[in-house]
Amino acid sequence: MSIISEQKTDSLDVNRIRQDFPVLNTLVHKKPLVYLDNGATTQKPRIVIEKLNELYQSKNSSIHRGVHTLSENMTGEYENAREIVRKFINARSSNEIVFTSGATGSINAIAFSFGEKFIKEGDEIIISEMEHHSNIVPWQMLCERKKAKLRIIPFDENGELMQHEFELLFTKKTRLLALTQASNSLGTLNPVKEMIRFAHDHEVPVMIDGAQAIQHGHVDVQDLNCDFYVFSGHKVFGPTGIGVLYGKEAMLDVLPPYQGGGDMVDCVKFEKTTYNILPFKFEAGTSNYTGAIALGTALQYVDSIGIDAIVKYEKSLLSYAEEKLKKIEGLDIYGTAENKISVLSFLIQGLHPYDTGMILDKMGIAVRTGTHCTQPVMDHFKIAGTIRASMVFYNTFEELDRLVEGLVKAKEMLS
Repeated sequence: MSIISEQKTDSLDVNRIRQDFPVLNTLVHKKPLVYLDNGATTQKPRIVIEKLNELYQSKNSSIHRGVHTLSENMTGEYENAREIVRKFINARSSNEIVFTSGATGSINAIAFSFGEKFIKEGDEIIISEMEHHSNIVPWQMLCERKKAKLRIIPFDENGELMQHEFELLFTKKTRLLALTQASNSLGTLNPVKEMIRFAHDHEVPVMIDGAQAIQHGHVDVQDLNCDFYVFSGHKVFGPTGIGVLYGKEAMLDVLPPYQGGGDMVDCVKFEKTTYNILPFKFEAGTSNYTGAIALGTALQYVDSIGIDAIVKYEKSLLSYAEEKLKKIEGLDIYGTAENKISVLSFLIQGLHPYDTGMILDKMGIAVRTGTHCTQPVMDHFKIAGTIRASMVFYNTFEELDRLVEGLVKAKEMLS
């Protein structure tokens, strides 16, 4: 059980929180692990790990299909997890929560289902220049299938979307806006609420990729008024292989299923098959029910800490890291937007990011190097890639000091 689950707190006891994450006690090359690769995946609290063990050791049974006790109990936990997700993002109904394999799976589901229903030759879809590949390639594939066109919102040198250019992209042919809430490589926190409002003024529905935002702040889909919202479990301290597709019920009602199989059907005849009600219409086959339940546990864990406290602490981490990194001669930060999540991408002049990352690893420091699945961002800055340090609430100021020390050491070794 989480040692901080009794009540939400206004401030964080980070040392106490770190005790909940077994991997943070790991030694890497005989040095204490400094894990700053949270943008790729977050670590899992003990309560989530124990929940998965419990489900497999004493409760495992396929959901929705059995009248026996194990099946009924597992089904109950699965549907309770759906309700936990609903509350966490403030969806109106649990019918609006579809479990998928992850944010990528959710985006592909929308690209196929929405695309089959609403996109035709000559139509246009708007995305941004800072999107993750998973919010680029599915739309490219859709445009190829339907002979539609992809329109791109540019960003400026600070990594902020150019709002005037965004507004000019809308035409009578615009059918969808698909936009990241927070950039995984620049850290930019986009003004999605205002952009959704503008799109709706033009009768254009909006899908928001929340994979890099869900773990860093409040998400209220009713307040945002987005038509779709997607995120991955493993980015918010839950298991891999599980994600969420939120869709307004009226929208999901009219969309066709994107996969066929068991559980998504009502009646199967060779002449015609009818489909199940929401949300099951979009959950074909045996779902990752253990992952969904453990995701619910992870969200409860986050909620027990308190989103307000998390936001406040991570802002202080970001500010501290920026101040320290800027003191390293020749270090350039990519992504200096006014509103950011706790992500820093940077290069040191004359040093290859891969070489730098390897030296940091020998010091026990885990960062991400490369394009971060945002190659158009790298093309914008005319660079091959960056070093990325991404922080969450279990990181410490002392760890950031170690990062800076490691970078200085790498610079001495490689210059």
